[in-house]
Amino acid sequence: MAEVKETLLTAEGLKKLEEELAHFKSVRRIEVAQRIKTAIEYGDISENSEYDDAKNEQAFIEGHIIELENKINTAKIIDESTRKNVVSVGSKVKLLDEEYNEELEYVIVGSSEADPFNNRISNESPVGSAILGKKKGATVEVNTPDGVATFKILAIS
Repeated sequence: MAEVKETLLTAEGLKKLEEELAHFKSVRRIEVAQRIKTAIEYGDISENSEYDDAKNEQAFIEGHIIELENKINTAKIIDESTRKNVVSVGSKVKLLDEEYNEELEYVIVGSSEADPFNNRISNESPVGSAILGKKKGATVEVNTPDGVATFKILAIS
């Protein structure tokens, strides 16, 4: 039997997934069912592009519902009270990119909540995995596509 992989989430992340699941089940399912019903009313479904499009969307919606349910069912909520001394999932970390002398701030999250454009990086990302378990003041080297980058941990909250 395959090992079930936990989905690391903040409490906020779990709430967002639950809201998205509720929306897909209560709104999107009904919308696509109505589209299918309307397309069937057009008659012959063998050459009915509206019907085909609606059925494809229905398959996507059902697949997404299953994916969301799996994430919710395997969710492990990050204990945000124990992350002040070392970098862990849920930590907000201020880093100094030593090459560019630039300060960066990230929140370390599970891979399902990662959003690099909003400074939420995965614990499995190169930077995220390099700083996990490290303390304030530590310097880490990270292999990136552009070579090795060096970061110093300035603050953890």
